[in-house]
Amino acid sequence: MNFLIADALAQGAQAGQPSLISAMLPMILLLGIFYFLIIRPQTKKAKEHRQMVEALKKGDEVVTNGGLLGRIAEVGENFLLVEMGDGVQLKVQKVAIASLMPKGTVKGNL
Repeated sequence: MNFLIADALAQGAQAGQPSLISAMLPMILLLGIFYFLIIRPQTKKAKEHRQMVEALKKGDEVVTNGGLLGRIAEVGENFLLVEMGDGVQLKVQKVAIASLMPKGTVKGNL
């Protein structure tokens, strides 16, 4: 009979509640992973693009987000005048510049 009482006491004992820290730990780890794999690289890339756009000057050869290749003819506060060909100039926003090309990329009459 004594063994039945021991079993009843063992079943009635409740497991301890998990602490707040152990319950939040997986969520904190997930946020850390998202930060280092997604957020941090994107902010670094945006910072590099912003620095590149601020350093643009007349004569630089650039590619726009639309894929147009040309040489900067004039630099304004928010816009650039990009010479695409002989007498063909387009006004584009500075932020629409995708990349800066090495000198000599644009060949021809530009």
